[in-house]
Amino acid sequence: MASPTTSDAPDQISKAIVAFTTEGAFPESETVAALALSPETLSPAIQALEQSRSSLEQEIRQINEETKDDVASWVRNAKSLQEDIIRSKAIANDIIRQSETPDVSGKTIRDVEAKVDFLSQEVQYVQQLNEALRSIQHVNGLLSRAEQASNERRILDSLHLLEETWSAMDALPVSKTCRAVKLLSIRSFELKSGVHDVLDQVWKRLVQVDIGNKVVRIKDKDDGDAMTLSEAVIGLKAYKEVEERMVQLWHNLDVAIISPRMDLTAQSLPSIRRDDDALTLDGETDNSIESLFTDLSAVFGFLAQKLPADLLQILCSVMMEDVTTRIVKVWLDSSIPPALKDVPRFEKVIESAETFCAVLDNLGYSGFDDLKDWVSNAPMVWLAKCRETALDSVRTKLSGGIGSSKPVERVEKQMVSLAEGKELASAGGVAASANDQDWDAGWDDDEGGDDVPGDEKPSTTNSPSPTDEDDGADAWGWDDGPGDDMDDQPAEPETKPEDDVDKQPAEPESKGGDDDDGADAWGWGDEETTDDVPPPEPKPTKTATTVAPKAPAETQTREMVLKETYHVSSMPEPVLNLIFAILEDGATLTVEGNESNPVASAVSGLFGVPSLALALFRAISPYYYSLDEGGSMYLYNDAMHLAERLAEFSSGWRSRKDLSKKARDMLRLDGDVESLQSFANRAYSTEMNTQKTVVRDLMGGTYSLMQQGDMESCIDSGIARIQAMAATWDGILARSVWCQAVGSLVEALAVKIISDVMDMTSIGQDEAFGLANTIAKTTVLDDLFLPSRLAGRAREEGEVAATAQYAPSWLRLQYLLEVLQSNLNDVRYLWFESELSLYFSADEVVELMNMSFEVNARSREVVREIMQRPHPRQA
Repeated sequence: MASPTTSDAPDQISKAIVAFTTEGAFPESETVAALALSPETLSPAIQALEQSRSSLEQEIRQINEETKDDVASWVRNAKSLQEDIIRSKAIANDIIRQSETPDVSGKTIRDVEAKVDFLSQEVQYVQQLNEALRSIQHVNGLLSRAEQASNERRILDSLHLLEETWSAMDALPVSKTCRAVKLLSIRSFELKSGVHDVLDQVWKRLVQVDIGNKVVRIKDKDDGDAMTLSEAVIGLKAYKEVEERMVQLWHNLDVAIISPRMDLTAQSLPSIRRDDDALTLDGETDNSIESLFTDLSAVFGFLAQKLPADLLQILCSVMMEDVTTRIVKVWLDSSIPPALKDVPRFEKVIESAETFCAVLDNLGYSGFDDLKDWVSNAPMVWLAKCRETALDSVRTKLSGGIGSSKPVERVEKQMVSLAEGKELASAGGVAASANDQDWDAGWDDDEGGDDVPGDEKPSTTNSPSPTDEDDGADAWGWDDGPGDDMDDQPAEPETKPEDDVDKQPAEPESKGGDDDDGADAWGWGDEETTDDVPPPEPKPTKTATTVAPKAPAETQTREMVLKETYHVSSMPEPVLNLIFAILEDGATLTVEGNESNPVASAVSGLFGVPSLALALFRAISPYYYSLDEGGSMYLYNDAMHLAERLAEFSSGWRSRKDLSKKARDMLRLDGDVESLQSFANRAYSTEMNTQKTVVRDLMGGTYSLMQQGDMESCIDSGIARIQAMAATWDGILARSVWCQAVGSLVEALAVKIISDVMDMTSIGQDEAFGLANTIAKTTVLDDLFLPSRLAGRAREEGEVAATAQYAPSWLRLQYLLEVLQSNLNDVRYLWFESELSLYFSADEVVELMNMSFEVNARSREVVREIMQRPHPRQA
């Protein structure tokens, strides 16, 4: 080492002397020790000693000032202890002196023994007090050291000292209520709070989130602090604030970085830039899922690199559920295509999600099981999206109303006799061009009568059927046209072989469809009715019968093409487009070579989607259709049209050569066709029962017409209601269904009048004529069933209405009208010569006579004759 210069020698000597004086330390350098002392070098040394003394005195005064209360207390205790010691010494000398005295009394001995015990207790007390004071002094020293460590920002050392202080305070041999202990406790808690403030400042410098500028910084160590991030975590654990800090960190990180980047509704999305110590939102990026996963990988990689492992796991438990939920529910679910054509793009999304899961695993993250499940169940997720979209499409379309109607033609072939054919031609059952001459001219031709257009009874075969699954979507061409849907458990009519287009249509019994589980699933059928169902569909024969040319007209048969027009709403077409598109997608997935398609395993469920769509349609359509006038009859037409189109599609599907065997076998529409037919019949029956109830209520309901204040007004109201419904249904229903529906209302009116009249006890002559005049008003309903009106021709002279063909009680009402206006001879004539006996029993006629005529010999004679021949027409 180089020797100090002459100018440095006084300074070196001064430092050495001060160090020796204050610390007893000798100079480490031999060169300094060998320096020669002189007046010039001693003078600076003396000044340095003076300054050191002044500094020490100032420090002592400050310490005395800070501890003067404790020192004063200790001084008082020391003086007291010194006095006790002096007193004890005096007593001890006394004892010694007395023990040397040869004569000691017993009392003196006892006094001495008492003094000895007292002194022993005093000594013990003094020892305990000394120990307590030393313990208090030790605790106070620990607190001072902890405070010094805190001031030097050695947080962990300060926390360790505080922990040691609290252990020492618990071990103090002094009551907790002692003032000195209370003062120590207050100081320790104040120091703990101060250490926490310092720790908080250090944490905020290490972990910074600037929400306004969208910046997140995490540093392992700040330049101005000796504390690292890992050490800060230890301090947070001491205060049990780790989870709270992680929640706050995630909240700030989400607001500053994650939420702006994951806001899929934003017009533009910012990209995430990662630096060594910071994450920043910078620039713009696209809204693709691949870009999102790239940015999120940068964020999670940054956190994994900057945060200690134990802190990262706590952060995972706080943030992963929130992040993965947004990824799955917002981004991934919105990327699911509802149609097969977009699946290649969906496959890329699946691959990106799978890669992102691998990144999280490699970085040590946990708690993203929902994301893993989404990736592993992607085919089922796609199928669920298809179902959801389809159902939503059905709901949306129905909520928009049934829209405008359009005509639909039903064509079928029927084997009929020559006589029936002529009746059809005359009644408008076939096309107007098929007149009698055309019919007769073509009859001898084995191939004649192939295409005879005209109105006929609609095909309304009713049978229940279940619907199991439901799914569909706009992507399948939903917007191409309207659609309609229904629930079922319709009535299944009995179709009789002799039913033909010009006979009275039978009102078949309605049976609940056991197979219609779709209806059961939606709770349908609570108000199912069986009184009215549409006319049964004629069963066309597959082969024409060749008959000898000279055979009677009644036995000659030939095949006739029957046509009928009805109207459907705007709903069936989009429903059909939706179903057909779904099934075509399913067929594509079954094609050889598509096994690797990521959604190929969902093909079975995809074939079940149409059933679910139709089930939803049946479940909710009654409400939406009821909002429109005549909506229930549109519902009937739409359901039947859907059933017919689906049946045609199913038949064509099985004969297609471009489909795989698997696709042909997986089609499940037969049950849906039956369900729709059953549902259509139930819609028709429900509407008819409702309208008949309205007609009856307008005519007094359960009360007799005779009890009404204005019977004529009641009948007028019933007639007006029937005419109004006939006009409403005229542009909706096929002609044959319209005839049955309106005829059913006429039947309800006729039955109500007949029942109320028959319930009367007596009918006076004037009352009978007034009643007959009122009932005669109902004949205006015949205008609804004129053949010219039914055939769409101009009204003809002398034509006979076909009301009785659709209202079985109509002729019964007309004959009741005749009876009310007749005398005994007229009644006898009506019974024996006319057809009264076909519509009333002998007992009923006799009852009417007893109500209307006075009992005398003549009336008794007529009654006897009627009772003797109860069935004159048979004779």
